[in-house]
This record gives sequence, structure tokens and C-alpha cells, in this order.
Amino acid sequence: MNKFPREKDISGCSIFGLINTDGEKVSGSVITDAISVMHDRANGLGGGFSGYGIYPDYPDDYAFHLFFDSVKAKEETEELINKHFLIEYDEKIRTDNSVNLPNKPLLWRYFVKNRNILSKDSEREETFKAVMDINNNIEGAYVISSGKNMGVFKGVGYPEDISKFYRLEDYSGYIWTAHGRFPTNTPGWWGGAHPFGLLDWTIVHNGEISSYDTNRRYLEMYGYRCNLVTDTEVITYLFDFLVRKNNLPLPLASKILASPMWADIDRMEEKKRELLKALRMTYAGALLTGPFSVILGFENGLMGLGDRLKLRPLLVGKNDNTVYISSEECAIRKICPDLDSVYRPKGGEPALFMLDGKYV
Repeated sequence: MNKFPREKDISGCSIFGLINTDGEKVSGSVITDAISVMHDRANGLGGGFSGYGIYPDYPDDYAFHLFFDSVKAKEETEELINKHFLIEYDEKIRTDNSVNLPNKPLLWRYFVKNRNILSKDSEREETFKAVMDINNNIEGAYVISSGKNMGVFKGVGYPEDISKFYRLEDYSGYIWTAHGRFPTNTPGWWGGAHPFGLLDWTIVHNGEISSYDTNRRYLEMYGYRCNLVTDTEVITYLFDFLVRKNNLPLPLASKILASPMWADIDRMEEKKRELLKALRMTYAGALLTGPFSVILGFENGLMGLGDRLKLRPLLVGKNDNTVYISSEECAIRKICPDLDSVYRPKGGEPALFMLDGKYV
């Protein structure tokens, strides 16, 4: 008998992502095959996917995916959406209801345009404000994704169940991310499943963010509200804050979220040392602590990032124009047995891949 029984497993969760840097699309069934290999890293309390390039008929519209707890919440949300946007088309998200998932909400999607002609930056800021407005002020309404030509599909279940429920094989995209959840300190519910989305950002995450309260309070100073009862939400918002609002390139943003230790910074050459010191002091509230590995999807790229001590697994595989990021190599080999290369990024070092084929 085990003298010290394990009460919780904080090394679970599976994450996976792929990008075709030439823009070629692949079926959602491919990403499902990959994440299914890591079935035992999840416990059935959350699974999900994000796909980019999946709405070619509405490439310039914001695609809002929403969960509703009631018809009343849907009606109130539509009233608010109509204040900000013109609804080009809306529909119930098509699902396979033979899949038995618990506590299914009402699932709806809207393809919308801003009512006013705005710059890209202003348009995205207005959309961000609308998302925060819905999530914070309408009881029982949750915006799950809000980017252009992309969408998040998630819920309570194993990833394979979620894929079948949403009929993921009907979608094709040039970037995909996937997640199998093993919640530890937070509940397993539909809104808390991954990926987390805001505008075109999506995050899948394995680990724990012990700095959650610090990060949350920091973000609240800039108009962000965390209300989906999981530590992962702050990661998505921090990327949006640093990159979109503060115009930092992703590699620099990564050095804020997963900064080297002060002792390591002190040993660097002067120019780099002074830059990292300035970033640490300027954005102190954005530092993520705790064990984590994440995959960030966005409009034209994919990035993997692990904590600075590399306490959670993350590896990268490449084959021609396709790049894979995963918790385990076996998941990559399932859909691409012959890889040109495989490597494990150092702790705190971003693995960034863009649609034009360039990478850092």
C-alpha cells in the first residue's frame, strides 16, 4: 500500500498544435487523431480545439462563438451585439447530439461587422470591449471565441468526444490547437475548458499559474476581467495586453511572461541585461510563475512556450512546411511518422512559427 497516496496530479493535461506555414488547410480530424494519443493525460472534464481559416465564406467578419445558459441570456446578448455590430449571419452551432456530454449549454455563433468604419486597431479594441461587456454584464452568457476566420470548439468531455460532438471533420484550417484537460484546482465546466480565446488569440495550457491573483489584479487595471474560473484565462489576456495594446513583439512578450531569473539576467551582456531588467520592472505584474507549458495560436502563427524552469513537457517537430508542437512526441508521430527534426525548446524560450515560413 502506498504510504503517501497521491491526491492530485498536477502534471496532466495534453496540448497539441500544428501550423502549415504555406497556408495549406488540413481537416479537423487530423488534430483529433493527434490529441487522442494522449487520452490518459486528461480525465474527461474538459477538451477542446481551435481552428484558423475555417470560415472562408466570412473571412472579414468577427466570428463569435457563445455559450448560453438560457434563452434570456441569448436575447440580452443579441441586444448588446446589435449595439456594437451588424450581424451578417447567425446560427446554432451544428453538433452531433448522439454524443452524450453533461450540462450542454445553448451553443450559437454570430458573424458580425463593426457598425462604423474603423482602423484595424480601433476595430479590435471595440470588439475586445464588447467581449468584456458580454462576459461581465450578462448572466449566463460566455464569449468563447471572437476572432476573424477562426473559432473555438470546447466543452466537458475527452477531446475525442468534443471533436465528434462538434463534427470537427467538417472544418479545415491552416492552424489548429487542441487540449485534453485534467483540472486540479478549478472546476471542470464548459466555459473553463481550453482553448481560451480573445480576438484571434487562443491558449491551450498544461500546468498551474501560481501567480494568478497577481496577474488578475494587474490586468484589471487595464480593463480585463477574469470570470471563467480558471488560471489559464490570465495567459490569454496577458498576450493580448502585451502584444496588441503595448505593441511588443511576441519574443519580447515571452521574456516578460517567462522571464529569466535575476541571477541569470545579471550574467548577460550589458545591452540584453538592461533590456530584460527594464521589462521585468515595467511589467512586473505580468510575470507568470508556477509550472506551465502553453501553445498560443493567432491569426498568422503558432508559438510554444514553457516556464523558465521547464517543469512541463513541450517539444517541436517539423516536416517540410508543417510544424507540430506537443506535450508528447508520440502524438506527432501518430499523424506524421517521418519528421525532419524534433527538439525541445529551453525553458522560457519561445518556439515561434509564422505563415510565411519564418520562425524564431
